[in-house]
Amino acid sequence: MKPAAQSQAQSQPHAHARVPLGFLAPGREARLAEVGAVDTAQREQLAAYGLTVGCRLKVLQQKPMTVVLAEELELALEPGVAREVWVEPCP
Repeated sequence: MKPAAQSQAQSQPHAHARVPLGFLAPGREARLAEVGAVDTAQREQLAAYGLTVGCRLKVLQQKPMTVVLAEELELALEPGVAREVWVEPCP
């Protein structure tokens, strides 16, 4: 690989790289990959709202809270929770 092409390939994130939901820009879509270190009650509440592995989300805003659209439901997540919801950004 040529140096310029190698540098360009390294600067583009892998399509299936997991990132915290709180790091995605508004307008981006992603699939939920994992819910990390949240307490059992928070995990159950997220599941009750449909935030389960594989569901598709769209980030509507990041400040002051992360707001996502999951199916037809808008959810506001505290920053600490949004950092523990790991997603795979959609291309």
